[in-house]
Amino acid sequence: MVFTLELLWLFLAAMLISAIGFKNYVWFISLGYGFSIAGEGALMMMLYGKQLSIGSIICCVLFVVYGFRLGGYLAVRELGSSSYKKNMQGEIKDGKSVPFGVKIAIWVTCALLYVTQVSGVFYRLNNNSSDNIFVYIGAAVMVLGLILESVADIQKNNAKKINPRRFVDTGLYRLVRCPNYLGEMIFWTGALISGIGAVSGWQWIIVAIGYIGIIFVMFSGARRLEIRQNKNYGNDPEYQKYVKTVPIMVPFIPLYSVEKYKWLVA
Repeated sequence: MVFTLELLWLFLAAMLISAIGFKNYVWFISLGYGFSIAGEGALMMMLYGKQLSIGSIICCVLFVVYGFRLGGYLAVRELGSSSYKKNMQGEIKDGKSVPFGVKIAIWVTCALLYVTQVSGVFYRLNNNSSDNIFVYIGAAVMVLGLILESVADIQKNNAKKINPRRFVDTGLYRLVRCPNYLGEMIFWTGALISGIGAVSGWQWIIVAIGYIGIIFVMFSGARRLEIRQNKNYGNDPEYQKYVKTVPIMVPFIPLYSVEKYKWLVA
């Protein structure tokens, strides 16, 4: 079956956690996102406790670690960093002018996306599939993505402490301009791989929606970042050289700008 009662529980959990966005509009896709993924990982272990395999446990734990790391990082940045608030003033909508009905639509859409993102592991559990090589390969790729994203965030924070007015082009930022987003994409590619051999039939549509959805969100985020950086550093010759020689998202792929792709809106 594609839809089950357990899947509904995951959706309700994501709805409950991401409802934090009604406090602050952007939290639907920041704090609500991270903590929803963590909550879904924990809930899957609770729902399928008796049939958990080593591979599925690893994947669920990685969802929890990923979600709390991301949610915690964003909470510290958004709630505790005065410099971040100052730099982002006017850049992020406060949501006060957004109609309540639109907020409801965003809330539901986000919760659905968060459920589909973890659906590869969910269907492995729901189908009572035993471990295979793909669940371990997927978990290893997830770990790689988590490490890459974490290191990128640490390097950016350290660079901004040294020179808050300069763009970051050190460490992983020499490889791509958005290594944290690259880490996200690698993590969710691992989650996709982990479902191979366990997900079947129409279930792959749910899994594919989650994967394509988060990839779209990452490229949309890269576009917003590019527009903001062009505004802040566009007159800097070093920045101009940087953006023309370092790919924006994927190493060795000569995609240097996504600003012109106006359909990348999320």
